[in-house]
Amino acid sequence: MQLTSEEYYTPPSQEIFDDIKQASIKIWETYSDVGGYSSGKINSIKDLKNISDNYGYIIAMFDHINQSKLPKHLKLDESKELLTKLI
Repeated sequence: MQLTSEEYYTPPSQEIFDDIKQASIKIWETYSDVGGYSSGKINSIKDLKNISDNYGYIIAMFDHINQSKLPKHLKLDESKELLTKLI
């Protein structure tokens, strides 16, 4: 099931947003920082607020392979449910 446009632009609960943000940072931390690659990605998301589609922006920073790694780093079932609607 896909999200409607209205659902996509409605921010999730703060708990889900934080779960997605923290899991994404964990994945980025596993990458090389040659040229500031991973730290640049982390810096792009670490101060994002839970507004509009920022959660989608965080997820969209990953290619499809890394998006498929995200669920195992999520702590909340609700976060996993939202992710499956996005990817």
